[in-house]
Amino acid sequence: MDITELRTETAEWDAFVRASGEGSPFQLVAWKRAVERTFGLRAHYLMARENGRLVGVLPLFEARELFGRRALISVPYAVYGGICATSDAARRALVDAATVLGRKRRAAYVELRQRRDLELGLTVKQRYVSFARSISKDEEENALAIPRKQRRMIRQGPKYGLRSAAERRHLDSVYDVYAQSVHNLGSPVFPRRLFHALAEAFEEDCHVLAVYHDERIVAGVLSFFYEDQVLPYYGGAMREAFAYAVNDFMYWELMCLAAKAGIRIFDFGRSREGTGSYDFKRHWGFEPVPLPYQYVLLNGHELPDVSPSNPKLRRATDLWKRLPLHVTNRLGPMITRYLP
Repeated sequence: MDITELRTETAEWDAFVRASGEGSPFQLVAWKRAVERTFGLRAHYLMARENGRLVGVLPLFEARELFGRRALISVPYAVYGGICATSDAARRALVDAATVLGRKRRAAYVELRQRRDLELGLTVKQRYVSFARSISKDEEENALAIPRKQRRMIRQGPKYGLRSAAERRHLDSVYDVYAQSVHNLGSPVFPRRLFHALAEAFEEDCHVLAVYHDERIVAGVLSFFYEDQVLPYYGGAMREAFAYAVNDFMYWELMCLAAKAGIRIFDFGRSREGTGSYDFKRHWGFEPVPLPYQYVLLNGHELPDVSPSNPKLRRATDLWKRLPLHVTNRLGPMITRYLP
């Protein structure tokens, strides 16, 4: 098994990821371009070949934690990542290569954000669950798949005058709403340039949906269309629009738009059990599926602790909520580089 790093074989890489059945938009070269452009992280995109034939890929980035440790992550700022391969031998070869690279780069660990257990004896930590289910091209069928109480919430939006617009020109306005939303949650916001880098790298597969109340944008979501899936990824809403059930309206509008475009899987992304987003997705009739992120621990280091129960993070979150928005919008992009 020969392991090399990606150089000019971008089309071959993307074709392999798409054909593997294990891929996601975050393992495409477009994600690499956006992350490199936004955060300046060093990428190592490993390719496994057997007799010249590509049999596996592993996208990795060198990143630093907020508290200083270096890590190799597949992939940062994403809910999914890890290995796409045609055999266990290729998976093992890529893990071994990542381990060697991690030691060489003095990393504390290698993190693979897999959607299934590779069964290679790696350390597994389940922090999150994912939510995805099939959707129909028939709007009524999709509505009936949503529990009755939530269907009532969806119908509230038009009664309050909400309307949606799927246009890339709303990218900056959606970012502004997103920045306000994450501030309310106590989280630093990503740089505005990340949204622009993603829109440029993913081209027509990066969709922007804005929700208006009267003539003002009060919610929005940036989504990825990948194969037969849609992944709403960066979304938010103004607090004053919660009374209009704006989030229910927004995701329903996205589901209808995706279904008309031939999409058959609605991927609501990941959540942590016990959070508001977890409950919201359950109320929509989505069932949680554990995400078995896997780790190679190097040089005696421990797993990263990014749970809300970490006292350092809890205190930081409480403080962040109290800071003015204009301050967090300046500081957030400097901090998120270290929250991969």
